[in-house]
Amino acid sequence: MQIVRRSDFIVTISLATFLSGATAVFMDRILGIAWLGLLVGCIVLFFGTRRSFSRWRATREKLPSDSVNWLDRHVPLYSSLGEEQQLRFERDVQIAMAELRFEGVAGSEVTDELKLAVAAGAALLLHGRPDWDLPRGHTILFYPRTFDEGYDIDTPGRFDGLINSQGPILLSVPAVIYGWQHEDGLNVVLHELAHLLDFQGSGHDGLPALLSPSSADAWRHLVREEIRKVKAGRSVLRPYAATNSAELFAVAVELFFEQPQRLKEGHEKLFSALVALFNLDPSQSSGERREDATTLQQVRAE
Repeated sequence: MQIVRRSDFIVTISLATFLSGATAVFMDRILGIAWLGLLVGCIVLFFGTRRSFSRWRATREKLPSDSVNWLDRHVPLYSSLGEEQQLRFERDVQIAMAELRFEGVAGSEVTDELKLAVAAGAALLLHGRPDWDLPRGHTILFYPRTFDEGYDIDTPGRFDGLINSQGPILLSVPAVIYGWQHEDGLNVVLHELAHLLDFQGSGHDGLPALLSPSSADAWRHLVREEIRKVKAGRSVLRPYAATNSAELFAVAVELFFEQPQRLKEGHEKLFSALVALFNLDPSQSSGERREDATTLQQVRAE
């Protein structure tokens, strides 16, 4: 995540300059008050740079030492990074914590650790792609336990996490805590945030919006092949991955970051595709970004 996105900055400056000049000319001819153009330009700059300013403000101070220690204990990729990359990871965590909205449901307390657990997931998914951002406008709702399809906790439910394309992300607190305490490929935060990346595209179809269009056909072919493997019992992915292409993507993302070597050995093409997508290889000790990452189009199924 970037504090200032160059493309956004260029658009804001260009728009402010154009509207400022146009307004100045128009108002000077009509009322003789050209200075209103400057006012319009300032208003455009204010709204256009508001997000960058908020990010700068959120990252002015270093992440608290308790939070850094939590990352070091629970996020293997973070602990393997060099100092400069760790600082960037910490900055991304701060941005995510500042921009996401968190609420507790049915008495759940929104603790700093729960916020950190979600923000760490966002920073992990985006670390290799600093020009990416998570979609905005989603609230994180923490539930005290599992819930059902109607988001009800009064009766035993089977969901630890759910996400709506235009609504909140629902997370069970015990599942959030469990996900970062065990590196077993079950991490509800990574799972639901992977769905969030999926939602940015044409819908809940397992085709991440940030995927290169030239790689889309190769990705669909690969996903169909992987679903067949899961159904046939020839996959290291858990059975839930065979539900549909969206769930296969989310389950694969969990394993990719939590047990990368296992996924690499069992599904080399799927692993290589995720390396290309996220632009990093978590199976390497350094965890650094891959500047020479291949495209998914090159990861075609035989």
